[in-house]
Amino acid sequence: MNCAQKAYGFSEEKQDAFFVCGECGPNRAALCWEETVKKGNTMKKNMAFFLGIALSLALCACGKEEGAVREGAAEETLVYGSGDYTRINPAMDEHGEINLLLFNGLTAHDGENQVTSGLAKDWDFDESTDTYTFYLEENVTWHDGEPFTAEDVKFTIEAIMDPENGSENAPNYEDVQEITVEDPYTVSFRLSAPNVAFLDYMAIPILPRHLLEGEDMQTSAFFRHPVGTGPYMLEDWAEGQAITLVKNPDYFKGEANIDRILFKIVPDDNAKALQMQAGELDLALLTPKDAERFEGKEGYRVYRMETSDYRGILFNFRNSYWVENRDLIPAICYGLDRQAILEAVLLGHGITAYGPLQRNVYNNEEMEHYTYNPEKARQLLEEAGCTMGDGGYYERDGQEVGFVISVGAGDQVRLDMAQAAAQQLGQIGIHCTVEVPAQVDWGGQMAYLIGWGSPFDADDHTYKVFGTDKGANYSGYSNPEVDRLLQEARRTGDPARRAQYYDQFQEALAADPAFAFLCYVDADYVAVSGLEGIAPDTVMGHHGVGIFWNVAQWEMNRQ
Repeated sequence: MNCAQKAYGFSEEKQDAFFVCGECGPNRAALCWEETVKKGNTMKKNMAFFLGIALSLALCACGKEEGAVREGAAEETLVYGSGDYTRINPAMDEHGEINLLLFNGLTAHDGENQVTSGLAKDWDFDESTDTYTFYLEENVTWHDGEPFTAEDVKFTIEAIMDPENGSENAPNYEDVQEITVEDPYTVSFRLSAPNVAFLDYMAIPILPRHLLEGEDMQTSAFFRHPVGTGPYMLEDWAEGQAITLVKNPDYFKGEANIDRILFKIVPDDNAKALQMQAGELDLALLTPKDAERFEGKEGYRVYRMETSDYRGILFNFRNSYWVENRDLIPAICYGLDRQAILEAVLLGHGITAYGPLQRNVYNNEEMEHYTYNPEKARQLLEEAGCTMGDGGYYERDGQEVGFVISVGAGDQVRLDMAQAAAQQLGQIGIHCTVEVPAQVDWGGQMAYLIGWGSPFDADDHTYKVFGTDKGANYSGYSNPEVDRLLQEARRTGDPARRAQYYDQFQEALAADPAFAFLCYVDADYVAVSGLEGIAPDTVMGHHGVGIFWNVAQWEMNRQ
């Protein structure tokens, strides 16, 4: 979130790509780039593949006898510019955009990111025993026709909780003490302590027990042939080219409007913009620079959507450099001109960042912002015993002060941010460089241009990101006071008390930074003007994920 779009269970060479994998950690990249963009051969293969699709769609439109005509109109296909996937495994991984189309959770989130019903039509909470009971929809079937039941729910959550499976989502359910199937359509969760975010976490996609029981939850072939309960079903997966989904005619919330959605694999940001321009895509998440080219352009609509998705420099506390120089991190934070990075790299499409909860009701506006102050940065370095060396960089104990920022392959925005930050730090006497490694070395690298952020409960993307040894803590950060405050906040239902705990958490994190926060990025989606139904005011999550929350209601009206 993460992520390198994590897909745990695959080799570390597989990092998330479209959104930049990396955050998610070793063997955890749910989305993954193909090495670089092999422009020559890949473009030729894609061209041939999509000419084939275009031809098949044209043939399908020829007559009702072919079964492709619906009420006198040809089947409609939406083509989305997507990053690549190594697998689709929503229990182990986070942030796969495609998850919302294929799967459902017990709960869901609406356009205001509030909890609403999903596979559970209702629920109640027994405060005396900290027990949630969910009452399930009774006429839901998996895409293979088998009935969905409470046994599937129990199986999924237990698989996530099993430490042998290595799910980064496990911290969300660590309070679950007992799961009881009361009957086929009633399931209860008894917690060992309150977890205010529990209903948010029950939006996790539920998986079919009958297809996964006894399977390896990291390597099962199921995750290349997923079967869910969602509004769309997997029709075809052409590796490295496209994932084709067809609408589920038996979807329990009502049949979707658009017949097919094709996730066309376009892992290069520049290629995505060119294909949007050429009419090969109907929807894509573009860089701010590319999105601005479509502003006011006939036939297109630009959605500049707010997100909770921030970028920052993650310091790897497993690296010996930070064991010895952790006290220099505040100076680094003061040496970063976030406004300049926001304007130069994001063209102002976002806001400067100082903490992980700025788009949350529990944001602490009074916490230390580390506003750009190069003089103070130099002062802190010198107070820590650093002296200016002959090469123009500070030295400490005879060693030059500096570090390397690693950036996941394929994300031009993160690379530009890292390079801008390195240049700014050089101006205050810190020798900072940037690398794009073939694979992310989470244990050995010095720093990483990270991304995180959740539009849901404040516990999400804080407890498991900054808590000691939690599933998404890829920096090795540990602070006992941070741990205590995050746990108190998740167990406190009173908003006023939660606010106090989160205020203190943010202050403790600022005093001992895990990241040097940079910017929150807007999600710049570009769509053809005939695509209707996108909710432009919804706050997106990490990597812009969330736009498909109401996809079943979308419509394509081609001119």
